[in-house]
Amino acid sequence: MLGIPAQLAGCKEIVICTPPDKKGKIHPAILYAAKLAGISKICKVGGIQAVAALTYGTKQIPRVDKIFGPGNQYVTAAKQYAQQKGVAIDLPAGPSEVLIIADQTCIPAFVAADLLSQAEHGPDSQVVLLSDDDGVLNAVLAEVDKQIEKLPRIEIAREALRHSKAILFKSIDQCMAFSNQYAPEHLILAVKNPISRITCIINAGSVFLGNYSCESAGDYASGTNHTLPTNGYASRYSGVSLDSFIKKITFQEITRKGIKSLGPTIECMAKAEKLFAHQNAVTLRLKSL
Repeated sequence: MLGIPAQLAGCKEIVICTPPDKKGKIHPAILYAAKLAGISKICKVGGIQAVAALTYGTKQIPRVDKIFGPGNQYVTAAKQYAQQKGVAIDLPAGPSEVLIIADQTCIPAFVAADLLSQAEHGPDSQVVLLSDDDGVLNAVLAEVDKQIEKLPRIEIAREALRHSKAILFKSIDQCMAFSNQYAPEHLILAVKNPISRITCIINAGSVFLGNYSCESAGDYASGTNHTLPTNGYASRYSGVSLDSFIKKITFQEITRKGIKSLGPTIECMAKAEKLFAHQNAVTLRLKSL
């Protein structure tokens, strides 16, 4: 998810930080994924410790220019602190959240499963359900109660649900307006003709359209990047993309003809700003011509 766009962008050094198990081993699936992405430098550390190491550098872990990746509220806080120390970050990403807008055309069992897929991330996960139909809310919540009993991470999911919300609005338009204010990391539209609602979306990290577009697909297989802004930051940030790994440099070359054309405008603007050395840099060139 992060390694491939980094490779496509031509990053010369890519470092993965991932926590080992109790025996100090990294899961072979992670090692294989790193190999597929062409990354060989892997550090056995995670959490805020990894952010600190990448920010300052250690004997084993290099100081980096930019830190990517989601995490819990502590990792997000550490990344924001790293910015103050001269290291760039992709975006504030964590803890995870989902907002689902559902109408009478939704399948309550699907909606409940999507809510729980976020709730099991961690006790501070954000789970929000909006609808214009009280019957839909009740049907989904009944499914949540039934499905949660089968989850191995039931206590984590229950803790997340304790501070989650199911809200009844008068219309789907009102639901959409609330969603834009909330700016969710994941927005699922389990509504009739969801494509017609796309133009109403102003703030969201990644959007899933229709009953069969589960958020899990975005996690693993549908092709969109899954490092996304959370906690309302979707109103200011986009999700990670290839562009996140690219630094742009601009170039300009002014010819004799060009300085004759642009010179008077530059002189006028520099004089208005009372930056007379700026003005003189142009004036001298014009006089030489």
